[in-house]
Amino acid sequence: MYNFKEVETKWRGIWETNNTNEVSCPTKAPEQKKVYVLEMLPYPSGKIHMGHVRNYAIGDVVARFKKSSGYNVLHPMGWDSFGMPAENAAIKHGVHPREWTEGNILAMKNTLLPLGLSYDWKREIATHSKEYYGLEQQIFLDLYQRGLIYRKDAFVNWDPVDNTVLANEQVIDGCGWRSGAPVIKKKIPHWCVRITAYTDELLRNLESLPGWPEKVLLMQENWIGKSEGLEVKFVFHDKTVSRVAAFPDDSVTVFTTRPETLFGASFCAIAPEHPLSSFLAESDQEIAAFIRKCQELPSTESAISIAEKKGYDTGIFVRNPFDSKKLIKLYIANFVLMEYGKGAIFGCPAHDERDFDFATKYELPITTVIQCPPEETLPYVEPIGKMVHSEFLDGLDVLEARKVAIDKAEQLKIGVRKVTYRLRDWTVSRQRYWGCPVPMVHCPQCGTVPLRKEDLPVWLPEDVDFTQVGNPLDKHETWKQTVCPVCGAAAQRETDTLDTFFESSWYFLRYCSPHASEPFDKAEAQYWMPVDIYIGGIEHAVLHLLYARFFSMALSDMQYIDVREPFITLLTQGMVCHTSFQNSQGEWLYPEDVDKLPDGTYVCIETGEQVKAVRAEKMSKSKNNVVDPTAIVDAYGADSLRLFIMSDTPYDKDFYWNTEALDGAWRYLNKMWRLCENIMAQGVFSEEILAQGTAAIISKNDAPDILETTHVYLARIEQSLNQFSFHKAIALHRELTRALENCNFTEVRKDIAAEVFYIWLTAISPVTPHFALEAYEALFKPRSVHDTLLWPQLRPELATEDFVEIAVQVCGKFRGAFTAPVGASDTELQDNAMALENVQKFIVNKKITKVVVVSDKLVNFVVE
Repeated sequence: MYNFKEVETKWRGIWETNNTNEVSCPTKAPEQKKVYVLEMLPYPSGKIHMGHVRNYAIGDVVARFKKSSGYNVLHPMGWDSFGMPAENAAIKHGVHPREWTEGNILAMKNTLLPLGLSYDWKREIATHSKEYYGLEQQIFLDLYQRGLIYRKDAFVNWDPVDNTVLANEQVIDGCGWRSGAPVIKKKIPHWCVRITAYTDELLRNLESLPGWPEKVLLMQENWIGKSEGLEVKFVFHDKTVSRVAAFPDDSVTVFTTRPETLFGASFCAIAPEHPLSSFLAESDQEIAAFIRKCQELPSTESAISIAEKKGYDTGIFVRNPFDSKKLIKLYIANFVLMEYGKGAIFGCPAHDERDFDFATKYELPITTVIQCPPEETLPYVEPIGKMVHSEFLDGLDVLEARKVAIDKAEQLKIGVRKVTYRLRDWTVSRQRYWGCPVPMVHCPQCGTVPLRKEDLPVWLPEDVDFTQVGNPLDKHETWKQTVCPVCGAAAQRETDTLDTFFESSWYFLRYCSPHASEPFDKAEAQYWMPVDIYIGGIEHAVLHLLYARFFSMALSDMQYIDVREPFITLLTQGMVCHTSFQNSQGEWLYPEDVDKLPDGTYVCIETGEQVKAVRAEKMSKSKNNVVDPTAIVDAYGADSLRLFIMSDTPYDKDFYWNTEALDGAWRYLNKMWRLCENIMAQGVFSEEILAQGTAAIISKNDAPDILETTHVYLARIEQSLNQFSFHKAIALHRELTRALENCNFTEVRKDIAAEVFYIWLTAISPVTPHFALEAYEALFKPRSVHDTLLWPQLRPELATEDFVEIAVQVCGKFRGAFTAPVGASDTELQDNAMALENVQKFIVNKKITKVVVVSDKLVNFVVE
């Protein structure tokens, strides 16, 4: 039996001794082709879960394949180690955040090391390290000097549990993304990054990212949210006698993307933060109370969309821009965002669901202006149909009417054509200790001023008190006292720290030269950047990726780098899920609670009752369905786990944990080892023989079938790996293994057999590196230790046989597929189909009554 514990320990030791994974400096090999492979850096929670393992296994297979193919590969790892959880742990357990964080990093690293991941650990970074965040403060000051960071007083999303500001993107369904607490609005001074300065480029460049999933591109496009429409004024009915007489403007300005529906307007509404709202609140306590109530809602679209729509009738009327005789009520409404457009909307209830609900609630008129199909009811929201009740727009199609309405408004000088964006500047202030200090100073004489670069870095104090509510830095009287860098007077440090997304927006650049005295060495960054293959979860499609793209653009403009888009290819892996089972009482059981019977049904181990339903859940500690990677590696070995988690399922689909399939991966490793032992019984090869075999066959006619078959599979495996179809590459390798098992190698020249087995081992080496190197050493007895197998040279003249994919069914249901040569015999197709592990599950212990074979297409087993 294959001794994985001995083998894997041995090869990890060799890799460490030989510095196998240490990356070549670009100055030593400037002409060597590079590949930068990167998985999104993890937060050091203390536990590595199977989602991490899948993420890192994908990256490692890519990195090993590219290195084997002759590339200079950068494959680093680090830790996104600032953040609230460490501070919360300090409060809960009485341990310093640094101690908690670094203990977690050590625990997670110790879990990762046995997996055989090809990380260059000499490039390891942790964003909480003084070296990292001290250099980050330099970047902050450069962005500030360029006008891309500023401070303002404004309403922000406030997490009352974490006591900190959240960016809009960090509010999920009205709650804080970490604490889960309902978010409220609060007006405070805070630091912002002017990401909107790059709105057009962020949107335009999406078209130049063909290696990104369409779903992610669409999510970014929607978040940026380009809208074309009309900015139009709704003039107060009688400003001289109304309560707005002292208000400086004579109108409310509205931005709308539906100007063709203006004749259907039945109300206007302004945001609680609108200047007019504040003006009215000064003399009206009821309005002031309503505004305070509105501020209990977070200012995000997701939170507002699910909240009850409420309005306050101001008693003010405005005139319809296209029909000045028509007066419209003006409300203050909790669903209007000050951040979007001009902080004011007009409502057309007949053609908008939100407006319809609001108008119905407050008994406002509803006027149809787009002719509805007979089968439709109000609100009719489709932009399809003819305009009605709209004077000069009557009879026009909706889209044509939109253009005419904008032209008419500009002609009448009551509005202008405008383009707006949903994207808002990024709030980066956080009122907490465990983050990068903002390198600014508040001086009574000079105001808020930046520190000089020679005054950097600003370290976090170690002696902090976490027993008080709020920001510990703001309560640290000695740390926050300093002198003004401009006038030398007594001043106070800024006590806000930076959002952790600030750290993760440039860490990929630091990996290029992690020991440089500047944030990164420009020459090395120029060599390695952009990241060629970036791997992470779809949950980062908006937040992290958008900020990282902005950073690259801004740093490029500041001459730090010459790369505007940081990631060429983006792979978003699916989740790792667990199967759960439900008993007749509706209780959900987990795999350890059930047993599988030979007929494929499941029963509860404790009661013997058959379960009635099955579902898949994401692995999580709260659901008690987490599988410990360390336990799996101890029981099966790292290569078995890597093989299992890369098999069967495309990387971008959810992966379902299946202990039987894990057993199958272990069995496959042993099958390969037995094949090696069988060949070794006939005598081992040598590297000299391998070299002879490479030169021996020069034409297709001279090649034996097994060599030709091997090169055909090599071409298909190589193609699958280049297309990131890892599951297909493994399935193809299994087919190649069957071909080798069926070959009588006593009749094959030794040099040819050597080439065949070298290809066979190398083709699986990115997935099972320990096994492949051990088998190579056993078969070829090299004179020196090889810590990497070079990818074999494909012989195109031998890889020309056409292959087709054969579908396999059991009783008419699809159970798997394999590839076979065009024209393969029925017997060969049947044997290959029956060998599929998933097919075996459905035919074991059953009588096969019929086998239907459709040449080059299908094998179907009929069983009783």
